[in-house]
Amino acid sequence: MRSPIRIVDVDNPATWTRYRAGLCDGCAANCCTMPLEASLADLVRLGLVDAFEAEHVEVRLIARRLHKAGLIDHFSHKHALFTLARRADGDCRFLDARTRRCTVYEQRPETCRLHPRQKSPRPGWCAYGAREPDASGR
Repeated sequence: MRSPIRIVDVDNPATWTRYRAGLCDGCAANCCTMPLEASLADLVRLGLVDAFEAEHVEVRLIARRLHKAGLIDHFSHKHALFTLARRADGDCRFLDARTRRCTVYEQRPETCRLHPRQKSPRPGWCAYGAREPDASGR
């Protein structure tokens, strides 16, 4: 007999659910535990880099500053992409731990804007996992 409990492994896209509109409303934001790549423009939009710095400072120096500040884990010179640092629990630094919602939704990186339809390990699929109800039962 197959178990009614759906196990989702964010590192294994074969366990993911086909994305459909409204799916995010009841999700525990599993995608917000995956590594997040961001461009320099994304970092400007997020307020981690100011526009003057982005225009006048070498990107490798910006990467060095952000790494020292603990804001990024990695910088790919080849692709000019920054991998944002996550909190100790593995969540994105911009995810509200209580509500499991993005705190910078309007400024979110392009990767987040395009996930899961276009920019995803498995486009059109997501690591959906039902959100636990809060104290009010929602």
